[in-house]
Order: sequence, then C-alpha cells, then structure tokens
Amino acid sequence: MIESGLSRPHFYIGTSGWIYPHWQGRFYPSDLPASQRFGYYAQHFNTVEINATFYRTFKDQTYLKWATQAPPGFRYVLKAPKTITHRKYLVEVEEDIRAFWASANLLGEKLGLILLQLAPSTPYDLSRLRNALLAFEDPSRVAVEFRHPRWLTEDTRSLLTELGVTFCEADSPKSRPLGWVTATSAYFRLHGRSHWYYHNYTHDELNEIAHWIQQAVDQGADTVYVFFNNDFEAFAPFNALTLLKILNGEETP
Repeated sequence: MIESGLSRPHFYIGTSGWIYPHWQGRFYPSDLPASQRFGYYAQHFNTVEINATFYRTFKDQTYLKWATQAPPGFRYVLKAPKTITHRKYLVEVEEDIRAFWASANLLGEKLGLILLQLAPSTPYDLSRLRNALLAFEDPSRVAVEFRHPRWLTEDTRSLLTELGVTFCEADSPKSRPLGWVTATSAYFRLHGRSHWYYHNYTHDELNEIAHWIQQAVDQGADTVYVFFNNDFEAFAPFNALTLLKILNGEETP
C-alpha cells in the first residue's frame, strides 16, 4: 500500500492497449460489442498506453475521437513512431517529432506522456539523444525506454534529469527496474518475466511492483504510470486490477 501522499488523480495504472479480441469473454463480457470496449475499459482504468502510434500514422480525427471518448481525468500515453526510433535512430528526426507532437497535442489535457522507445541497435550517443529530446516542445512530457544496457549509465541518467525527462523502468525476462527517478513522473512497463507478453504476474511479484512504486514516490515522483504489456490470456487487465487493490490496501483473492 502506498503510504505517502500520492493522490489517485496522479496515479495511473492500465494496460498497453485495449483493442484485443482475445480479451472477449475474459476481461470483456462475451456479449460486449467491439465499439464499447473502450468505454468498459475506462470504467476500470484511468490510463492506457497506445502502441499503435508506433506502427502507423493516424488522422487528426482519430486523436480528437480519443480525446472525446475518454472520461475526465483519463490520460493517454502515446508511443513515438518507429520512423523516429527504429528507422532513423534519432538522427534528423526534428520534423518527424514536431509532426507527431502536433498530433499528440490534439488530446489536450488527456495527453499524459509520449514514450520514446529506443531500438536495441541505437548507438550510444548522448548528443543524438539530447537533440531528439529537445525537438519535443516540452521534453518533460517524454519518457524514454532503453532496450540495450549500453544506455544505462550515469551520464544518461544525468541527461534525463537535466531535461526533466522520465526514465521508463522495464520489467521483462531480460531486465528489472533500476530505481531511477529522473523527473516528477515515474513510469513502469511490465512486459512479463517468464516470457515476453505471456506471463501472469503472481501476487508476490505484484507486491514487489508495489514496492518499486513506493520507492519511486519516496524519491519524489508525484505522478506514476504503470502499464501491463502482458496481453495474452488477458493477464494484463487482471494483473492491473490486482495491483490497484494492493496499492489501495484491499484484500485480494
């Protein structure tokens, strides 16, 4: 249970995406129309991470629809396009970033953060990273997930802290959170432990995650984002609901 003064409006737990047909009959009622999935999702969670923006470009109308359909206090986190991170490797991406930022801003107050996930093969180059982060109108609205340990240096940590950029902690078969808090926000992506995207977190593991969150709060994070990316068998929403109960001090089954 969170013991410090973190308030629920600043506490966001959800899943990486919500449009999963295989959640039908598991998390979503079997008779729920696909068009009502988001409404059902938003009854349980106050945030969602959208990975689809990594793969393709969406029209302005889609962003405006997302903004309209979300209830007050709901926050979206958008994954930056792969053109920026996995094709150009952060080189000469200023125009791409400005274009994506303009689209993201259509969400208004419903925009939480933008996730910049670096490709594993991205060369370790702090100047390259700095230039890309400064291309965002507000770097403090950006979180970075590093997919190779070469980036996990004190110089990287200092750069993120200097710019107020959030360090994205990852829990996966290859990594555990480092305990870095580089901004007023903390960010946890939970990909699964035994397998990527296919792992049902145990109660003990969820208690450990709650402890990580408490540590981030103790280090000064006043906003915490947590996303379960283990979508198989609808593990993600059920793990997220259980974590919410743990953080609220409720007894869980």
